[in-house]
Amino acid sequence: MNCYCGNNKTYKSCCEVFHLNNGKTETAQQLMRSRYSAFVLANGDYLMATHHSATRPTSEKIAIVKWAKSVEWIKLEIEETTKGLEKDKEGTVTFNAYFYKNGKVDVIHEKSAFKKENNTWYYVGYAES
Repeated sequence: MNCYCGNNKTYKSCCEVFHLNNGKTETAQQLMRSRYSAFVLANGDYLMATHHSATRPTSEKIAIVKWAKSVEWIKLEIEETTKGLEKDKEGTVTFNAYFYKNGKVDVIHEKSAFKKENNTWYYVGYAES
């Protein structure tokens, strides 16, 4: 079975690596994909650890996990990535995350901003268009 994030690798050789190493990804897109897999698995600790401290919604962790468990995740679709490579300090990833809720398909469309600090990528929040 392919990884939850849509890569043609198993979860064990894809996102699980990042879930076990506290989000030490090489690129912003890898972090985005691993965060999607963390939503699928309702891994609130990983979602908090990879969210930049300046924007981390620590008090919402329980609600985020509860919501992640309340939907059935379908797939992740990456539309565009700007910067966010190994030598960059910032980048964006535009994506669609599809899920079922109350018998209907819904989608989260977001352009996410990422920042690299101390050689580690973090999710910052919605990117300015």
